[in-house]
Amino acid sequence: MEHQVTPMNTYHKKYDVIVVGAGHAGCEAALAAARMGCETLIVTINLDTIAKMSCNPAIGGLAKGHLVKEIDALGGEMAKNIDKTGIQFRRLNTKKGPAVRSSRAQADKKAYQDEMKRMLEKQEHLDIKQVLVEELLTENGHCIGIKSQTQTAYYGDTVILTTGTFLRGTVHIGDVSYSAGRAGESAAEKLSESFLNLGFEIGRLKTGTPPRVNAHSIDTSQMEIQPGDDDPLPFSFSTEQITHPQVPCYLTYTNEKTHEVIRENLHRSAMYSGRIVGIGPRYCPSIEDKVTRFAEKTEHQVFVEPEGIDTDEIYLNGISASLPEDVQVDMVHSIKGLENAEIMRFGYAVEYDFAPATQLQPTLETKNVPGLYFAGQLNGTTGYEEAAAQGLIAGINAALKVKGHEPLILDRSQAYIAVLIDDLVSLDIREPYRMFTSRAEYRLTLREDNADLRLTDIGRDIGLVNDEAYRRFKMKEAAITSELKRLDATRLTPNAVTIEKLRSIVETGALKQPTLLADLLKRPELNYEHISRLAPATDLLHPTVTEQVEIQIKYDGYIQRQQRQINQFKKLENLRIPDTFDYVGVRGLKTEAREKLEKIRPTSIGQASRLPGVSPADVSILMVMLHQHGR
Repeated sequence: MEHQVTPMNTYHKKYDVIVVGAGHAGCEAALAAARMGCETLIVTINLDTIAKMSCNPAIGGLAKGHLVKEIDALGGEMAKNIDKTGIQFRRLNTKKGPAVRSSRAQADKKAYQDEMKRMLEKQEHLDIKQVLVEELLTENGHCIGIKSQTQTAYYGDTVILTTGTFLRGTVHIGDVSYSAGRAGESAAEKLSESFLNLGFEIGRLKTGTPPRVNAHSIDTSQMEIQPGDDDPLPFSFSTEQITHPQVPCYLTYTNEKTHEVIRENLHRSAMYSGRIVGIGPRYCPSIEDKVTRFAEKTEHQVFVEPEGIDTDEIYLNGISASLPEDVQVDMVHSIKGLENAEIMRFGYAVEYDFAPATQLQPTLETKNVPGLYFAGQLNGTTGYEEAAAQGLIAGINAALKVKGHEPLILDRSQAYIAVLIDDLVSLDIREPYRMFTSRAEYRLTLREDNADLRLTDIGRDIGLVNDEAYRRFKMKEAAITSELKRLDATRLTPNAVTIEKLRSIVETGALKQPTLLADLLKRPELNYEHISRLAPATDLLHPTVTEQVEIQIKYDGYIQRQQRQINQFKKLENLRIPDTFDYVGVRGLKTEAREKLEKIRPTSIGQASRLPGVSPADVSILMVMLHQHGR
């Protein structure tokens, strides 16, 4: 259905890219497009909430840290912003293998917002406006702009929607519900109608947030202190060191009294009274869900996290709730150290519209409306990092489309970002999606530490990595290559001096013959520091270089094996399926497979093989048909 383009006013400037929404997805999309030279407009309901952390004031975490590092390697902003404003940095899973190590940082919430807003304001080719969008404008089936609540049309060659939780958003606290995208903020009520008129499928999802309390009203002496790392590791590959003041967090626990308060009042919870129909996040459940689903547990963790340096607001991570306010008070006061806590903001659930991402191409452009892109929670994801990753790719591809260039489509062997997008567009996910390391089948090669080695050249090619960042990257790359060569060419001779020196450094097996330094480093009990004391490099190497050298040598066999798997994977990914391929005419396909293939229209045999309902036999039939058609 076409919309009549008859607004009262037309804004005087036409844009290459228009971004609707200025959350984490919108910010990355707008900055990417503008930095690639496109005249870009970003619009938001409220300029004061740009990059607002609606829920947990933190960036990164397990697998999410990988996304942030990849965003940085491609030329995005999130990593740099948290490095400037983080108040506690921690490296997670440090005692486990490098594939699952991740970074996390607690943010100074307001500073993070302000810094990102400054970045948008000073970015060339980028205009920022406070506008409530009510309609998408189309012409001949293509998206050509947006219409505001004040009946002004803004025209652009491409439009990216990053509406977060604002599409027909409804906030629930106990038996009270009201229209809002976040507590205290207006929802976008009419834009969903535009979606439906354009033929998009829409569903409902739910997320929530816990109470915030005043720091002066809690007793941290009764809690376990959770300090950050002594030497904080930055997220961005271009950040030399963290300079923002650092603070501790704390850990306390719910107890049987807490659970009793919740159980006695479940009938008053918006979630359990039937007021909420949207599906909530499986891996970040509300406290009502935890107490109900894990009834055998006598306690649940509550992370007590400051929201910033210049505020006394404390975030109670772990007790997201849609209970009435009086019940939230009793619940919080039952927890050790929070007996006298003064709640500053009550927890709530928010229900909102989303558009299942199977309606998108891997570029994040919609299939049925060219020029229109979706990114972030609109696609059914949960988390700032997942949103930012999508926003970056949508911004890049919108800019490439405007320029007439081929789109950027990463594959699952290249990045967690690709795993995220491939899962979204292929799997017909109907609950909030979050990233885990277990979702990435090639996680040994998709590590946090090598995100720059995997993606910086791509970011440079599309114009997002500047000269200085690229120069530093090439220096690091050269240093890694040089040191790997040195360790693989230098032998340690087992004379009396060497044997004694080795014995004084670490307890290890005897050195009986000349041995390559690289082979020595493969011993489990030796690390790069030990090797450098035995035979130091000519130049002092940066810790990120030596970390990379050690990982590549120690895990060389595993990495080579995974690379062979990746080579097999790429063979299927390189078998492209034409957009016009006739699945209905393929004999032998199961009905379920045919329906799924028709709906998703995969771009490759590889993607087809990952679709639920498509069996190996179906894939074999497709390969035969493609071969017969000369593919």
